[in-house]
Amino acid sequence: MPTKTVRTRLLILSDTHTTSPLSPSDPTHAYRLPLPKADILLHAGDITKVGYLSEYEKMLDMLKHAPAKLKLVIPGNHDITLHEEFYVWGTGKDKHVRRGGEGMEDIKKIRKMWTGEEARKAGIVYLEEGVWTFELGNGANFTVYSSPWQPKFYDWAFTYPRQVDRFNPSPAVVKVKAASPVPDHPAIDIMLTHGPPKGILDETDRGKKVGCDHMLRAVKRCKPRLHCFGHIHEGWGAERINWKTTTCEEVKTNKSQVFEDRCASVDISESGGKPLKWGQETLFVNASIMDVNYNPTNAPWVVDIDLPTKQDTS
Repeated sequence: MPTKTVRTRLLILSDTHTTSPLSPSDPTHAYRLPLPKADILLHAGDITKVGYLSEYEKMLDMLKHAPAKLKLVIPGNHDITLHEEFYVWGTGKDKHVRRGGEGMEDIKKIRKMWTGEEARKAGIVYLEEGVWTFELGNGANFTVYSSPWQPKFYDWAFTYPRQVDRFNPSPAVVKVKAASPVPDHPAIDIMLTHGPPKGILDETDRGKKVGCDHMLRAVKRCKPRLHCFGHIHEGWGAERINWKTTTCEEVKTNKSQVFEDRCASVDISESGGKPLKWGQETLFVNASIMDVNYNPTNAPWVVDIDLPTKQDTS
C-alpha cells in the first residue's frame, strides 16, 4: 500500500556562526530579513563562532522569531560548549577559552537554553545524535536521523578519527560499537548532520574532498528523501543523486532570483515538475551561510518535499 504524503516546506540553514539575517534593505546578500516562511526550519550546526553564551543568546533569539512552526537544531564543531566532554576535558579547551578572555562558560545554562521551556514554546527542538520522529499540523509524520559529528577537523568539538565508523552497524568482532548507527531504508525521511558524506558537496577551496566515507556508506543504505548539512562552506549547493544509476544532478540556481527570494529553492514534491523517487533518489543540500572567508554570502535553502502522513491503522 503506497504511503500517503503531504507537501511540506523546509527552510535549511547551517554555519551561521553568530550572524543573524541581515537588513531587508541589504543590497548584496540573500541572507536577510525576513527569512522565508516554512513548515520546518533545519539548522545543521555551527550556530556560533566559538560557543559563548552571548552567541547562543543572539542565535536563539533569531530562531525564536523565524517563521516556522518546528525548528530542529544540531550543534557543529564550533559550538564547543555543547560538547561538554571536549570543552571541559578536551585538549583544545584552553586555546578556545583564552581566545575570548571570558573564562569558562556555564555549560549547564547553555544546554538548558536549548532544551528548556523557552525554546520549546518557540518550536525549537535541540537534537542529539540519534533517530527522532515528529508530527506537524499539516499531517506530516516523519523521522529524522541527526548527528553533529564529523571526521577530525583541526582542534574543534564533535570530531572522531577518520578511520572510526560512527554511522554503520559494527561487526560482532568489533569491541567498540557505533554510537548510533543510521538505520536502513525506509526508516529515515531526513538526515540532518553537520558534516557531509564523502564526495558530495564537500570540496574545499584547495580542491580536497573532506566528507566522511562511512557516512556515505550509511546514506547509501538509508536512502533518505533529503540529507542536509554544512561544515564545508565552499560546498554550498544542492545535488540530486539517483542510487540506481549513480548519476548526480546539480540543482541550478539563478543569482538574481535567489537574491529576490532571499533563498535558493527546489521543489521535489509531487506538485513540482520532477518529484523525488524515494528509495531511488536523495536530495543533498549544503546550506552553509558563510563562505570560506566567513562572510554571509550564501543563501538559505527552501525545499518543497512530500513527507509521509500518519497511517490510519484502525
